[in-house]
Amino acid sequence: MDRPEKIRIILQRLKKAYDGKPRTALDFTTPFELLVATILSAQTTDVQVNKVTPGLFKKYRTIEAFANTPPEKLAQDIRSVNFFNNKAKSIQRTAAMIRDTFGGKVPQTMEELVTLPGVARKTANIVLHDAFGKDEGIAVDTHVKRLAKLLGLTRHDDPVKVEQDLLAATPRRSWGALSHLLIYHGRAVCQARKPKHDACVLSDICPSANK
Repeated sequence: MDRPEKIRIILQRLKKAYDGKPRTALDFTTPFELLVATILSAQTTDVQVNKVTPGLFKKYRTIEAFANTPPEKLAQDIRSVNFFNNKAKSIQRTAAMIRDTFGGKVPQTMEELVTLPGVARKTANIVLHDAFGKDEGIAVDTHVKRLAKLLGLTRHDDPVKVEQDLLAATPRRSWGALSHLLIYHGRAVCQARKPKHDACVLSDICPSANK
């Protein structure tokens, strides 16, 4: 079975297993809120980020408010997430750059998004897909990287190379869905410490399930 055919089967089965439109687990109402939440989610669970953001977005209601807040003050509002000092600096600088360079609106291209502090391809892909309905790549987080390797979709560990392998074998219309579905499956069934092979709808096509 080649990679495109395997990915077609993976998409089909995971869409059936996880009903509904695949989307990020991060709560947001605007593109900027999603951008902030995604920056916060690095090395932190989405569950924890979703506990922090309601109060954060109520306190700072505009991009201007984030841009005008000293990072050390912002850090106190997000201190329950990992690396809160660095993330506070990134969020404040990103808000200022969006205000000063992009006319107060979150940019809608990969090339522009990755110029923002704290934003790499993974974050940009999530924002583009979930906030703007655009697929310019596949967001590769720890779940996607791990499952892609276990399923024999890549031999690489570098997220950029993993993404390139997945892009080459996945229809563009399914780029965003593939990322979210692999994340769902990684959390619910194919867990790093104790994968549930008996409950896995992909076990018959997964090399690791037969070891």
